[in-house]
Amino acid sequence: MTRPLRTMAAALARRLLPPYRRSDMAMQQNLSMGLSQHLVMTAQMQQAVQILQLSSTELSALVEREFLENPALELDYADVGEAQQQEMPDNARAFADYLGDDDLSPRFSRLEERRPDVADEAGRSLEEELLEQARFAFADECDRAIAVFLVGSTDENGYLTVSVEEAARVSQTDTAHVRRVLRVYQTFEPAGVGARDLAECLRIQAKAQGIYEGLVAHLIDAHLAALADAKIREIAAAEGCSPQEVQQAADIVRRLDPKPGRAYGGRTAERIVPDIVVRRTNGGAGYVVELTDARVPHLCIAQAYRETDGFDEATRSYIQKRLSAASWLITSIEQRRTTIRRVVEAILRAQQDYLAHGEAALRPMTMKQIAEATELHESTVSRAVANKYIELPHGTMPLRRLFSANLSASAKEGKATDAENMGKGHTAAAAKAAIRQAIETEDAHHPLSDQKICTLLTGQGFAVSRRTVMKYREQLGYPSSTRRRRY
Repeated sequence: MTRPLRTMAAALARRLLPPYRRSDMAMQQNLSMGLSQHLVMTAQMQQAVQILQLSSTELSALVEREFLENPALELDYADVGEAQQQEMPDNARAFADYLGDDDLSPRFSRLEERRPDVADEAGRSLEEELLEQARFAFADECDRAIAVFLVGSTDENGYLTVSVEEAARVSQTDTAHVRRVLRVYQTFEPAGVGARDLAECLRIQAKAQGIYEGLVAHLIDAHLAALADAKIREIAAAEGCSPQEVQQAADIVRRLDPKPGRAYGGRTAERIVPDIVVRRTNGGAGYVVELTDARVPHLCIAQAYRETDGFDEATRSYIQKRLSAASWLITSIEQRRTTIRRVVEAILRAQQDYLAHGEAALRPMTMKQIAEATELHESTVSRAVANKYIELPHGTMPLRRLFSANLSASAKEGKATDAENMGKGHTAAAAKAAIRQAIETEDAHHPLSDQKICTLLTGQGFAVSRRTVMKYREQLGYPSSTRRRRY
């Protein structure tokens, strides 16, 4: 290199060296402070994720709220008006025709439609029922006042929560007066109401049915704790009778209601509205997936806000923001519908036997496997099935319930990949079905213990422990082998 070129290179290096050094110092400072990479979700992305997780009812509420808040949105009734007219009763349709305003009737019927997830009230409460009986049972005002106090002191199970002495003190009367009113109060419906403990509750019911005698009366008065522990032989020895006689009397006592007040609700009964409906095709060979959010009013961009040339700059800016929000909302709702349909169709392809034969035929399936089948992220599948109910030909259930781990021994040993295990092996539902069958077919005089059931299931290819068998048995409502034993 010639001397002039070396001089020029040195001058260039001096000009470039300080920035490099400053950059290197900044890099060292950043490294000393600690660098991290993370994904920042925009408001639109967060909204899309939230919409995907919504149920149909929640989506309907969101549509109504956004319609009222965003002037750039309007409801499109072009594709739901005909279906709605078919659902409208004849008298309501005639009244709408009489008004002669076909444009307004769908709008108000949609926005003011009764919430589909709440049914009518489940009847009067226990307190209301008892107060009505007290009004007819007591003519004396003092007796009625005591009865009203006793009603107010009765819990939701029907048990009296105050003593006779406390009721007498509050009512400013003597205990004999309260006991007299209480005896009448304990004849109210439901039978057993007004009892102060379990034995008194069962005793009231047994007397009302005319069975409070002999061994039944002895079980209620002296052996409830032993009966709860299924100590049939100990009770038989104490009463000087056979275990068979004790068991027959115990069966009678168990038919009595230990919580009579629970027969009355007074609460609103919630009705599950499925988000996805699966129906058989006309030929019965396949299934059709329907999303119930089709009943939700469809949104579109208001025609008045499509042209903004005649507005000033501030108004155009506001309209553009509203139009952007409206467009993103419409896109997110449509994307939600598409994603849910893809996920459900993939689930149904993997659960053909379950659709045909019910719970016992449910196959192992994870969200990761569905994500691979649909080419979606596992978190997207999780959000798509969250808060959703699916109506199948044999019942309605949470969509998440169709996902179950593989309980087969080969899967536990890792002999196959996730893709190979999809639709193969045993699920918790199949294990419960096997437990139910084992208990229903066992010898009642020698019932199977949890360990024996565990051994039986292991021989059938289930990888379950005795503790898991006990958990599933309790979920099915079966007592232990000691309590199932018949003498």
